[in-house]
Amino acid sequence: MTSHHVKKVAVVTGASQGIGAGIVEAFRKSGYGVVGTSRNISPSDDEGTLTVQGDIAEAATAERVVAAAMEKFGRVDTLINNAGIFISKPFTEYTQGDYEAVTRVNLTGFFRITQLVVEKMLSQGGGHIVNITTSLVDNADSRVPSVLASLTKGGLQSATKSLAIEYATRGIRVNAVSPGNVNTPMHAVEDHEALAAMHPVGRLGEQSDIVDAVLYLENAPFVTGEILHVDGGMSAGR
Repeated sequence: MTSHHVKKVAVVTGASQGIGAGIVEAFRKSGYGVVGTSRNISPSDDEGTLTVQGDIAEAATAERVVAAAMEKFGRVDTLINNAGIFISKPFTEYTQGDYEAVTRVNLTGFFRITQLVVEKMLSQGGGHIVNITTSLVDNADSRVPSVLASLTKGGLQSATKSLAIEYATRGIRVNAVSPGNVNTPMHAVEDHEALAAMHPVGRLGEQSDIVDAVLYLENAPFVTGEILHVDGGMSAGR
């Protein structure tokens, strides 16, 4: 079944809850067709939203997601690499399992789907990629040991700039949003006060803050290679 009445098409990973679900909703409101993927995403009853279940760390999932987008909508204009996992432990306590889980989702999960989407964007004449990272990449915090986040999301932040430059003359923009601690299902309510205190502004970010940042970048044709910090001042100092 093909529907080509949408003006643009966005693919969103980690789309079932939290920031990912908010991004899906915002792109739909902007008139985009959306393909959302995550391990346990439910089918959508919205004609303009297609969901694909799968582990983004598997190359086969990436292939299925892009194939589904092309079959239903015929194009991919935007990719939001939002899927990510975060495990905070003292460095020597990370297990091999922790290492594999975090690198599979945060790095491998980004890599294959982005390759496939860039191929489509090149044939269409352009597109936009946004990677969701974390403010801890730039601002290590002694209260939150997070080497695996720095290693993986830090790699993603560097890759954002590298891809932006590689494709700058070919119509593909690549940016990142670097959130502080955001009020999402990922954080237990009892941790909110401590997480809020880590920001100079003294409160948590909201999902809408991150979604609005993604939409700003989507509609900013002269912005590429940008790491947009939406972190209540964390990246500025403390």
